[in-house]
Amino acid sequence: MSKTALAAELAVEEGGLEHGMPYLAMGSGRPLVFLRWFSPDHTNPQGWMRDSEIKLFEPLARHFRIYAVSRPPGMAEGITMGEIAAEHADALRTEFGEPVDVLGVSSGGSVALQLAADHPEVVRRLVIASSGYRLDPVVKEGQMRYAEAVLHGRRAMHHLAPGISASPVVARLAAAALWLFDPVTRPKNPADTHAFLRAEDGFDLTDRLSEIQAPTLVVGGERDAAYSTANFRHTADGIPNSHLIIYPGASHMGTVKDSRFAKDVTHFLTQPN
Repeated sequence: MSKTALAAELAVEEGGLEHGMPYLAMGSGRPLVFLRWFSPDHTNPQGWMRDSEIKLFEPLARHFRIYAVSRPPGMAEGITMGEIAAEHADALRTEFGEPVDVLGVSSGGSVALQLAADHPEVVRRLVIASSGYRLDPVVKEGQMRYAEAVLHGRRAMHHLAPGISASPVVARLAAAALWLFDPVTRPKNPADTHAFLRAEDGFDLTDRLSEIQAPTLVVGGERDAAYSTANFRHTADGIPNSHLIIYPGASHMGTVKDSRFAKDVTHFLTQPN
């Protein structure tokens, strides 16, 4: 396919689902709903972040109509992951009227797993990448430190550094860079960000993985500093109809950037039921 033809096929549309969930849509084919990773604001990305997201999903958009969906903005304090999943289920039912494929990455994977467990009727097939049945301690602690800091107007991004790299040296360098970068990444609504991270802090499907009915692919990186390979394996082992892929040497976000990722996801989603 030429670059011109691909660009035309990937004309990006912006819209919103029920409960005010913003999305970017691109590509053609059967719907594939991508639940986004953590971001300070529950909005569609702009600038270079938007360009990066579109580039990342170009290979999948050759086969699917991608809906890159953010969580509903303006979350109330005390909201649970179950309540967030229920809003997603409402939105998918209203928009599509039939079960759809769902891809959840990182924090989006937490939402996707809860969605599949609570509302199996809306998920056709499930892909979980760089995520698992509960937060590992390192990311759990870092996210809550971040959440409390942003809520009180303090620099916060550096608290997320331990989830970037398992190397203490790299993590320290990342923390310094994130501390400097923090002022331009602060959420517009800190209470919204805090509410979601509190919900994810309580997310734990330890005893409910067996309730997920959708065929599931779990993809993780061997060098993911946020989620251990043990977490990926436990997640896949607990879901009755699941398959696990671990990419050697891949980091947390390196997993979805791996050249094999789009091929593996496409193969899984296009298998006969």
